[in-house]
Amino acid sequence: MHDTATTFAKAKSGDPAVFIDQAIADQLENLALANIERQPLAANRLLEEIDRAKILARSELPPDIITIGSNVTFRDNATGNAQTVTLVMPTEADITRQRISIMTPVGAALIGIAKGDTIWWQTPDKELRELTITDVVTPENSDD
Repeated sequence: MHDTATTFAKAKSGDPAVFIDQAIADQLENLALANIERQPLAANRLLEEIDRAKILARSELPPDIITIGSNVTFRDNATGNAQTVTLVMPTEADITRQRISIMTPVGAALIGIAKGDTIWWQTPDKELRELTITDVVTPENSDD
């Protein structure tokens, strides 16, 4: 059996670059801080991703960066299974419609990374999972 903390630390050292839309960066940080006690795994991961992110205007984000509203296809590297989900705010989450919240461990790990990136995330039962992003369709740049 491997040491989960050591493996997670090694995985984190090779994390891909993160880019976050400046229009939502503060909102995501406030959301994470508000949920730090109820959802510490997701909240801490989200805060870590924001902390290391390059914050850009949406118009400056590379086109294949995952943001709120992105349709994301990823492969679980342990099983080979692929899944397509939409990353959403908690109030819009609905797993039956493949809409996953940013305030889940996998949602927090997906924000700001790009097609082709591989990430590690930790499940609530402390299992480490490796996912590779195979496709990203970002929401249209809106003027709201």
